[in-house]
Parts: sequence; structure tokens; C-alpha cells
Amino acid sequence: MSRSQNLRQNVINQFIHDMSLNHIPSPLPSISALAEMYAISRTTVRHTLAWFVECGVLEKIGTDYIRLRNPDTADGYEAVTPPQEEQSRLFEMAFFTMINQRQLRAGEVFSELQLAKAANVSPATVREYLLKFCRYDLVTSEQRGLWRMKQFDKAYAEQLFELREMLEMHAMQHFLNLPDNHPLWLQAKNLLERHRMLRDTVGDSYRTFSRLDRDFHALLLSSAQNIFFNQSLEIISVIFHFHYQWDEADLKQRNIIAIDEHMTILSALICRNDLEAIRALRDHLNTAKQSMIRSIHQFTGK
Repeated sequence: MSRSQNLRQNVINQFIHDMSLNHIPSPLPSISALAEMYAISRTTVRHTLAWFVECGVLEKIGTDYIRLRNPDTADGYEAVTPPQEEQSRLFEMAFFTMINQRQLRAGEVFSELQLAKAANVSPATVREYLLKFCRYDLVTSEQRGLWRMKQFDKAYAEQLFELREMLEMHAMQHFLNLPDNHPLWLQAKNLLERHRMLRDTVGDSYRTFSRLDRDFHALLLSSAQNIFFNQSLEIISVIFHFHYQWDEADLKQRNIIAIDEHMTILSALICRNDLEAIRALRDHLNTAKQSMIRSIHQFTGK
């Protein structure tokens, strides 16, 4: 089976799982929003939607896709076991999604088998990832096969923000010194356009911002061309980008503010306005820090 066919079958199965849990509303989010949500191409989204229309799960009315019935396992594929490298990528995406959708909460105990089944990967893939991830002190092994999500406090968040600020401000200096023909400039323009598209539809799609946020900080850190900077994105993604442990009362407003701040930074970068780009990034990091500390207070009462 080709990699693209494998991916499409896994996406169809993931849609069935998420629709059965009402994680996908009706009418469905836009094609662009779904592509952001699942970190897949819009072509793959279109193929998936066409599949469910043919199955009678969805109906296309104008530009909207309306759910006619809940899907069942007969609408999908038998479990597909991808190659090991693909399993690792799929589980990382599924793990972040489970945190983002609050299926995994601080203090909860979960099993490797439970996560493997949800992500359609082998238990060995799950264990390997969690063993690597536990060095961040956010998950801990309770006993063989069982893990627990840990809480973090204000001190943990402040230490992580100190690291984040050092890395991203340093990366910003590298970005500003890139030659005019460097491919990252084109990526920055494309990313700005993606932010504008989401900003125009943010009322229905604000939860999809987490993927865009990850891509924004990944682009910035990549300018340093340092593998250790890139590796730091993993922990930043869980805590900052996927709103781990955060109170969701004002999530939509927080995301709108972050989108606007990203756009200010990207616009200053593209215009080669060094001082404005540095100032805007520092303001953005401070906004995120205060928002996280406020959310921790609300979550822990401390």
C-alpha cells in the first residue's frame, strides 16, 4: 500500500473516531480548518469528505458539509499498520490532539494500549515516545504499561519561558540576517497569509490555531539552523501550543490576540523592520507568559 493511500485510510478512520465523539461539529469546519486541525493537506481533506458523502454520512450543501448520521466502523477501513517511522509521526500528532481536546488531563492515568488503540499504532511506538517525552517531567511511569500526566506550576512555567525567550530572541536575530533569497522569507509570507485566512474565519475555527502556532514558532526557530533549538519545539508545543492544563473560558479571545501578534511579527519581518520585529516578538512572549500564569492560577487555585 502506498504511503498516501495509507495516510488517507488512517485519516478516514480518525474522522470516524472524532465524529463519534462529537469533536467535529456539523456543519463541518472549512477544508482549510480541517487541514490545520489534522496536519494534512487540503487534497487529503477533500478526498476524506468525498468518501463520507459517498457513504451517506455527509451531505454537501453549497460549500458546507452537513452530517446526516453518525459514522460507524463499517464506513472506515480495517486497522492499518503503517511503517514504524510513520507510526511515530502519527502518534505524535494523535498525542498532541488528545491533549488539545482535553482527552488527557493532568493527574489522569492512562495505558499504552489505550493510546495505541486510539492512534492506530503499536504499543511499542507509544512506549518509545513516552519514554522520550518523560524527560520533560510532564508524564511519569506508574508501572509497566501505565502512565500519568503530571501537573506543572508557576515556577515550571517561568523556567520554561526563560528558555523560550532566549531561544526565540536569538533565532529572531538569525532570521533578520538571512539573505534576501533565503527560502524562509517565502515561508514567512505564506505563513502570514495562512494567519490572515484563519483570522477571517476565526469565529468557527479558533481551535485550529494550535497547529498554526506550532508552525509559526517552528519557522522562527528553524532560522537558527540548530538541531537543539528545533528539538525544544517538542516541549513548547505541548505546553504553549496545545494549551495543556489551560482553562478554556477565554481560549477564543487568547487565540485571536495571538493571531494578531503573530501577524505583527511576520509583517515586521517581511518588511525588514528589525526593531519592530524584535519588539513585537518580546511583547508576544510576554502576553503568552502572563496568559499561562493566569491559567495556572485558575487551574490550581495557587
